[in-house]
Amino acid sequence: MSDASAPYAWSDLRRLRYFAVLAEELHFTRAAARLRIAQPALSQQIRALERQLGVPLVHRTSRGCTLTQVGARVADETARLLADVDASTARIRNLVRGRGGQLRLAYTRSARGGRVDDLVTRFRAAHPDVEVVPETAWTAPNVAGLLTGRLDAAFVRPPIDEPALAWQTVDTEELLLALPVGHPLAAGRRRISRTEVVDLPVVMWPRENGPGMFDRTIAQVWPHGGFRLVRQEADDEQLLRAVAQGDVVAAVPAGRARALRMRGVRLRRFTAPTPTVDVALAWPRDNTNPALRRFLALIEKFPSVD
Repeated sequence: MSDASAPYAWSDLRRLRYFAVLAEELHFTRAAARLRIAQPALSQQIRALERQLGVPLVHRTSRGCTLTQVGARVADETARLLADVDASTARIRNLVRGRGGQLRLAYTRSARGGRVDDLVTRFRAAHPDVEVVPETAWTAPNVAGLLTGRLDAAFVRPPIDEPALAWQTVDTEELLLALPVGHPLAAGRRRISRTEVVDLPVVMWPRENGPGMFDRTIAQVWPHGGFRLVRQEADDEQLLRAVAQGDVVAAVPAGRARALRMRGVRLRRFTAPTPTVDVALAWPRDNTNPALRRFLALIEKFPSVD
């Protein structure tokens, strides 16, 4: 009685592998030698496969064997199936070993380039088989993506007050003062003191985008008060455009400000102590993605810019 309708077990793949080799060799002795099993054992397994499928697969002759019409089609399907199984097995092994897979990574809008891009470039070069799935947002939505499990890691502006997340500083940037080109403080000055920016009209992005960076900026640039927010813009580019219009000033990270190079804007450094903001990589403490572990190992290996 045929058991062709019975569910196929994972262990049956062994018989299919035997049949695939026999279909290539068309000779039981040569196939058995390739498989490193005894010829009678191979013959027994092929007969068991034929009983299982309910159809003969080979014609046996004194000189070897030939495939039946159905056997030839089964051989084609078997080759494709085993190729898929082998590829899937390799992917699973790579995932377990931290190779292959995906790293769902978010950038923060205010920190592209420099150290951040250097780390990602190094990771791509060291692990070309890992698919990096990037996106860009402010710190707050990046943190939300980590907490919901949508992201494996994200560059953020610390501090981050979320017990479920770990984070590590990867870079520190100087804060610069962005002034309209015609502003009195922009003429013949290289450094600006804190007292000179008290009560100047300021443009900033909304605090909810990155509360930690927002508060740290104010604490360093306006430590004694005098922060007068008169305008909010969605991102750094729009913020600098507002400065170029001549009505407001802004404290901006050096990397982003210099990369944008907005016409009508002058960038000036502050007097000591130099105000700075950090960039950190954050990730869920319970994330077990091997690709993330490899990325964290890379950050440990390159703790500072070369």
